[in-house]
Amino acid sequence: MRERDDSPALSEKITRWQLIASMITRTDRQEFGSLAGSRLPDLPQKSHLHVAPGSASSPGLPDSAVSETLQPSLYPCVRGYPGRNAPMAGSRLLRSQPAIAGPRETTVARVDSPLRGLRSAVLTLSALLLTAVQLSAQTVCLPLPRLLTCMPMGGQVGTTVEIAITGENLDDGGQLIFSSPAIQAERILRADGTPDPLRYRLSISADCPPGLHEMRLLTRLGISSSRIFVVDRTSEVAQTAGNTSLAKAMPLTPDTICNSVVTARSIDYYTFQATAGDRLLIHCDARGIESKLQPVLTIANAAGADLRVERQGSPVDFQVPQDGEYRIRVHDLTYQGGAGYFYRLSLRSLAAETPLPAFPSITDVRGFSWPPADLPEQAAASETEPNAPDQPQQIALPCDIAGAFATAADVDTFEFTAEKGEIWWVEVASERLGRPTDPAVLVQQVTEENGTIRLTDLTEFSDIASPIKPSSNGYSYDGPPYNGGSADLIGKLEIPATGRYRLQLSDLFGGTRSDPRNIYRLVIRRAAPDFALCAWGLHMELRNGDRNAISKPLALRGGVTIALEVAVVRRDGFDGAIELQAGNLPEGVTASGINIPAGQNRGILLLTADQNAPRGMSLATITGISEIDGKTVERHCFTASMSWPVRNAWQEIPSPRLLADLPISVCGEEFAPLSIRSADQSVYEVIQGESLTIPLVLTKRTEFSGSVLQARTFGNGFTGNPVFDISLAGETAAAVLNTKTLKTAPGEYRIAFYGSAVSRYRYNAAAVDSIQKQLHDAEQELQQLQAAAVPPPAEQQNPETEPATPNAEQANDDSAAQTQQLQQQIEQLRKQLEQAEKTAAATDTVDIMISEPVTIRVTAAETP
Repeated sequence: MRERDDSPALSEKITRWQLIASMITRTDRQEFGSLAGSRLPDLPQKSHLHVAPGSASSPGLPDSAVSETLQPSLYPCVRGYPGRNAPMAGSRLLRSQPAIAGPRETTVARVDSPLRGLRSAVLTLSALLLTAVQLSAQTVCLPLPRLLTCMPMGGQVGTTVEIAITGENLDDGGQLIFSSPAIQAERILRADGTPDPLRYRLSISADCPPGLHEMRLLTRLGISSSRIFVVDRTSEVAQTAGNTSLAKAMPLTPDTICNSVVTARSIDYYTFQATAGDRLLIHCDARGIESKLQPVLTIANAAGADLRVERQGSPVDFQVPQDGEYRIRVHDLTYQGGAGYFYRLSLRSLAAETPLPAFPSITDVRGFSWPPADLPEQAAASETEPNAPDQPQQIALPCDIAGAFATAADVDTFEFTAEKGEIWWVEVASERLGRPTDPAVLVQQVTEENGTIRLTDLTEFSDIASPIKPSSNGYSYDGPPYNGGSADLIGKLEIPATGRYRLQLSDLFGGTRSDPRNIYRLVIRRAAPDFALCAWGLHMELRNGDRNAISKPLALRGGVTIALEVAVVRRDGFDGAIELQAGNLPEGVTASGINIPAGQNRGILLLTADQNAPRGMSLATITGISEIDGKTVERHCFTASMSWPVRNAWQEIPSPRLLADLPISVCGEEFAPLSIRSADQSVYEVIQGESLTIPLVLTKRTEFSGSVLQARTFGNGFTGNPVFDISLAGETAAAVLNTKTLKTAPGEYRIAFYGSAVSRYRYNAAAVDSIQKQLHDAEQELQQLQAAAVPPPAEQQNPETEPATPNAEQANDDSAAQTQQLQQQIEQLRKQLEQAEKTAAATDTVDIMISEPVTIRVTAAETP
């Protein structure tokens, strides 16, 4: 029997979809005309096209207003684009309902016709193509160092591993840093004795804890984004090149991990020998270690017959049926490939009764709200099967129960008694435990009449709403590309009458699958008000926002102020204000929190690097402080980042994750294009109901494309301040704040001003100056050498009386050799200079410009 290889068939499907996309594009051109112009043809005034305000030189920013009316001079974008957050037929978003009290009502969701969806896709393609044409000359965000790949991406405890890395803006490499001091790195030298900027030798100590470790590179620009490095106790090998056919399949032995990269439009083949009755755990670790790969893992026998296929990335518990050779195939679900499509294929021996081990995995940004403070690591109780709706498991409140959606359409039912007027809070974690689930809870009141049990629906709970409205297309369009909500749930349960109640817990995604690994944790508790925090780099809300869904390592330039958005998930009715603080900052860096007001879910943390801040780095912390029940409570703030830069929304979806730590660095070499600060660093005072003018000082360090920065205002009490212009032609400006219009209450406030500007940025201009100096010095040395080697005039030479000495001949030889060496060095420096000048050519780069924070005290007006 032939080994099955279905890649051509799927490739044909992919090609077909590409043809469909091109047909839609052609239809778009026929309907709307050329996309090369700056305007769209006339359309009805009320259109389903959604336009954000802004201009080509000043893209929109957070908190920007939006318009339903099409304005042809602005960048269009489609409101109905079916992105990751949009409802789709059959999806959980269509089925989700808000929590209700009392008997349920059935509602029918209207689903648009396929033709409507096709037209939406046509308009979306048109909008994105037009945007790409208009912004093709600009880059988005100043360059930041990003570490993208590492091969191999893991190593064994107590060994030495040589790795190769790739990335963006890494220049000539630097110090490789790990979140664990048990991993140390040194640069590998080339044959000529110079350090290779992209190759390192790692020493993993014997006491290094197995699991995931953050790996970053400290570069010229500062600390890079992170990449995961995995440490395991199992022996490790590297993939054999060319194992993309069965004839060149790579042999594996049990208890081995193979570090591999899949090639586009191909399948990786492996073989292993096994004995009947052996138990092997075969796992293709990809998504859990930040790979782009969506692995399809197939186990076949020697005849090529498929025995097991795994498409969800889960480990395969394989019982060997008979002695002989077995084959493993690995490929991407859509046959993508390349450096970012790496994986770790493990083949482990397991004893018959050994439970499946847990594989460490990155945590999605949605996981920051779990667990609640002081929750024990292990649940106090477990679900007991059978606990179907007609066989409820009896429990007492409060409770903490571990369970699993183990079988298809599993509905776990729990029954308890409660008193009238009691208030309980119900929380379920499953998605936040890393499982592909969507928990839902239905609470029913149980009454009995004449021996007949009657169930009355009381309330439903489903989904933790995102604390900050995420972008409607997932790519920094009208909100952050981070969704801090979750398919898990937190809900308030009010008991209307003393009696019996049943709680049904199900997985809305689990109707047809059986997987005991889809675990959950059910907690029912008295009110325990609390909060959880997560921060991420502020993203520009561009109409072509897919181009800047990128990681933002905290590598600061001198004179810059950057903003981190901070989101809060509130628990059990907590509604208080939260103060934001940062600690352990590098020298010359200060932090200022634009705090989270009572009842709101968003704050801003500003980090400012002094222009003269020295080069340095430290592991910083962010905390939120509030008062709960008369006690001061401090909570750690998680940080999140994009795993991969996303510059084309049609090719991949942003995948943000939580970081294990928070390094902040100062470049010490480059400077921010623009610094904005108030003229007076003291507290500004204003009487409630009056206007306040704040003079601003601008420090410009480059040229700008455009003469005006349209500024908005961060800060509770002043967010509604109208947009105002800051002239980029001058060195001063002014912000006017009308506390009467803004209805700002008395109190002390911290605010900042922000907008976007396009600067003429030169990448590593210092390298040009350095090479020019080296070239000048080399040329001067060559001239001096040539001048010293000029022979005396002929009439002064007398070969008979002044014969050449051996020392003179040696000197001439040395001079010639030195001259040749200098000439070669000069030629090499000229080539380096040409490349450096090309790299440092000025580029229009749009980025967020943020002022240093300003403190304002609003005092109450005197009453007559």
